[in-house]
Amino acid sequence: MTASTPKATNIVWHEASVDRAARADKRGHRSAILWFTGLSGSGKSTLANAVNAALFERGLATYVLDGDNVRHGLCKDLGFSDADREENIRRIGEVAKLFLDAGVIVLTAFVSPFRADRDKARDLVEEGDFFEIFCAADLDVCESRDPKGLYAKARSGAIKEFTGISSPYEAPDTPELKIDTGAQELAESVEVVIKALQDKGVIPAA
Repeated sequence: MTASTPKATNIVWHEASVDRAARADKRGHRSAILWFTGLSGSGKSTLANAVNAALFERGLATYVLDGDNVRHGLCKDLGFSDADREENIRRIGEVAKLFLDAGVIVLTAFVSPFRADRDKARDLVEEGDFFEIFCAADLDVCESRDPKGLYAKARSGAIKEFTGISSPYEAPDTPELKIDTGAQELAESVEVVIKALQDKGVIPAA
């Protein structure tokens, strides 16, 4: 599956009565997409949820889109072929864009292994709205964690097309943040993300 020209015809874009700028003014913070990417077991979901909790405690509007969770609903019709992975990320990019327009800081935690797919998600929004956060734990660290037992299954051949083992992961060239989630403490990683958001004017200083 790949993105293509819309099949629907006779459709018109309707402007909302409340726009993104008004929401930002009302809430006291900008919206943004925080795109956590990395191998399975690299700590994407853990870090995304910890950042989410920290932002929520500050009274900010946030939401986490988790790779496993969306495959229970929005993307339950997709497998793990290259084409399905591409469509998975295309859908998430569009959903994240909706959250951005709604004035929410949306945190996405997806392996999203292909650089081109992540770039397409970035290109959906304006510069400065998309923060690619590379959870850069080494493969041996991720495999030693193996919280879901997936690496063991992939090594045995029970799981085909598994990123890092039988399918490639293309690391970001120039992410907004690169965090060594294999060595850095979680609390320290959270502070790195929070500071970046403050420095870029997404959220106010504490």
